[in-house]
Amino acid sequence: MGGPRHAQPRRPEKAGQDASPAHARPVSRPPPRPCPPRLHYRVNLRPREPKQNSVKSELRALIEQGIDALRTQGVLPADLATPDFVVERPKDRSHGDFASNAAMTLARPAKSNPRAIAQALIDALPANDDIAAVEIAGPGFLNFRLSAAAWQRQLRQVHALGSEYGRNASGAGRTAGVEYVSANPTGPLHVGHGRAAAIGDCIARVLDANGWQVKREFYYNDAGVQIETLAKSTQARIRGLGPGSEGWSDDFYQGEYIADVAKAYLDGASVEVDGKTVTGARDPEDYDAIRRFAVAYLRREQNLDLEAFRVGFDVYYLESSLYADGKVEETVRELIAHGHTYEEGGALWLRSTDFGDDKDRVMRKSDGSYTYFVPDVAYHLTKWQRGYERAITELGADHHGSLARVRAGLQALDCGIPQGWPEYVLHQMVTVMRGSETVKFSKRAGSYDTLRDLIDETGADAVRWFLIARKPDSQLVFDIDLARSQTLDNPVYYVQLSHARTCGVLRKLAERGLSFDLEAGLAQLPDIDNASVRDLLIDLSRYPEVVETAGRDLEPHLIAAYLVELAQAYQSYYNGHIFLVDDADTRNARLALGTAVRQVLANGLGLLGVSAPEEMLFDETAADTADTTHQAEAV
Repeated sequence: MGGPRHAQPRRPEKAGQDASPAHARPVSRPPPRPCPPRLHYRVNLRPREPKQNSVKSELRALIEQGIDALRTQGVLPADLATPDFVVERPKDRSHGDFASNAAMTLARPAKSNPRAIAQALIDALPANDDIAAVEIAGPGFLNFRLSAAAWQRQLRQVHALGSEYGRNASGAGRTAGVEYVSANPTGPLHVGHGRAAAIGDCIARVLDANGWQVKREFYYNDAGVQIETLAKSTQARIRGLGPGSEGWSDDFYQGEYIADVAKAYLDGASVEVDGKTVTGARDPEDYDAIRRFAVAYLRREQNLDLEAFRVGFDVYYLESSLYADGKVEETVRELIAHGHTYEEGGALWLRSTDFGDDKDRVMRKSDGSYTYFVPDVAYHLTKWQRGYERAITELGADHHGSLARVRAGLQALDCGIPQGWPEYVLHQMVTVMRGSETVKFSKRAGSYDTLRDLIDETGADAVRWFLIARKPDSQLVFDIDLARSQTLDNPVYYVQLSHARTCGVLRKLAERGLSFDLEAGLAQLPDIDNASVRDLLIDLSRYPEVVETAGRDLEPHLIAAYLVELAQAYQSYYNGHIFLVDDADTRNARLALGTAVRQVLANGLGLLGVSAPEEMLFDETAADTADTTHQAEAV
């Protein structure tokens, strides 16, 4: 359950079928009206045995017991509440494994010097075999050093939990909806859509690892000006027109893919989308048939691109269904009923400044049509009605201006939606480079790079990694040459190679007539006096914390950064230790540590949707080590 989701896209729920009982309610009701009842999914949480206890949480518990003892002793006031102290990892590992400011937070209520309180707290800590030493540093920090037995138990936990290591139940089975990509079905997916797909899919994976019941959602903008432009562009191609022809509009879609759609329509081709088959009517004058076919054709194209990118969805929601089911009109009536609208200049306005927007917004124009944020409010209302306790929407940064008005519209419905809901994750643009030149792949798509071109050029693993590896709100340069290189400068290759190396060592065991006894390896106390061993153990223990933080803050790029750090620590250890030695105790201990690293690398790569290969090609001349014999053994 905790392994990679290399997904064939799931069979989606159709728009309308996954919505709340609002579909069955009468359209007209007297105001004021509460929002419809929310649906809550029933979830059976997966068993997670044995339980994961982080070293940080155990140290916090010990410190709290020490504080209790100081209250009993009269060193601290008996009615003193436990302060909000911190247990963290020092930036400088020479300062210990963990540090806490607990004594400094207690000094003022105790009316004592922080260092004196620190010493009293050390004396009051319960005896614990996991703590080798506690030191006072600076103005009163407590620096903890863990024992070899503590690190031994950490290593056992990695092996005992396997693919579940790093997962937690903090989401408690509550429902989180993650919407991403949500491209207009008017052309092939471009690289910007690819970044949205990678970010959204990885957010969904990380939330799942944090115990949330995740619904992956794609919102199709299949209504509006863009769809009409698609239909007109396709009809013009069907009539034999093209860019530069008389009668061809500059507003039409210019890419050659429109000619492909037109040809398929004239050939009477059939395409299947969401279980429905749409067939080309072959009639150049049947505008509605052309529109239906073009939308279906390009939706299928986008689905195939996403499948190649290992991205799937649980729900496809059509914008057109909001109008067909009366949800836009219903949302507008609710806003009017709650008194948050007014009419001016023949238009209907939302008093969005009452909810933090910088100005009031037009909802319905004087010609009777709705502005684009109104269906967005209606759509997000359906998410609330469907029980999404967290709703995350991943968008391009160019959508920033619409966020405040959508949230204002939801607040104006007065139906219990909390402020700040939904959560937004915005990504910046992607520039694709080869050497010093910007790359434009696709003539077929017209003026932009397609996601499929980039996948074909560098592979899905590299594309996913590079599109997720930086914080979404940062500009991203995709270096094709780096992404394709099989050197240690390529981070995804480096991480995958670290996984493959341990697999290679295990394959060599039989050839050498050797064996690996995991239990015997775990029975030995790790050599924590060896810097590379200790660093590797520390990094292994950090993984659950990174997963928790990535889920809380919606920052899956933290997983990628962590994996590079773990791979670097493993590289240092690997270069300094021969695994396939004759001494069984040494061999078993080293392989126990190496296979733990392999497990955590696989777990982390799975959260990024990147494969964890067991075999890889490796250019020895590119290695940054002189021990090439040992490197060759492991790949």
